[in-house]
Amino acid sequence: MNAALLALIVGSYLLGSIPTGVVLAAAMGRQDIRTAGSGNIGATNAARVLGKKFGACTFLGDMLKGYVPVLAARMLLTDTHDPGSVQLAAALCGCAAFIGHLYPIYLRFRGGKGVATACGIMLALEPAIIPVLLIVFIGVAAVSRYVSLASLVSACALPLLLLGVDALVHPVAPPVVGLGFAMGVLVFIKHRSNIERLVQGTESRIGSKKTAAP
Repeated sequence: MNAALLALIVGSYLLGSIPTGVVLAAAMGRQDIRTAGSGNIGATNAARVLGKKFGACTFLGDMLKGYVPVLAARMLLTDTHDPGSVQLAAALCGCAAFIGHLYPIYLRFRGGKGVATACGIMLALEPAIIPVLLIVFIGVAAVSRYVSLASLVSACALPLLLLGVDALVHPVAPPVVGLGFAMGVLVFIKHRSNIERLVQGTESRIGSKKTAAP
């Protein structure tokens, strides 16, 4: 691994570690989203605590944390590396940004659940699957009124869609497929408490009132 790629991976992790919702709330003089609702730093809790517009801005920021590192890796390495190496580098940078969001150094490694950042990564790596993922997410959320369930179903769909594109449309680089599987597993790991509440029937539904964080 050369110095340029190592610097990109480290930079991707540091960018991914930026807690968008926390930073935006502080910049606007609003309530720290970690102190209310689920206490999570992601877009769902941001919307629950500070409103849908704030949640949308948080989602966009978290998505860009995944999109920008992948795009930067492709732009900076295309002229000096073969296509396979560029795809590997882009996947590594996306993975680093994703890990940064889940385990941010700035918040003592207590981060979000990765859905928006994974969306940004895949938008840069394999944009054709994004509309299908959105349909899956919106459909499950609309029927169940559980954002967490929609996130989990989308996490399952992600690697399957990548395999489908690889088999039916065009080749997908193995590192990208591997990253899809890894992100799907990590989304499930970060949703452990949500899964427990879904089983118990105590998970918050879309439109439920915000409460103080435990």
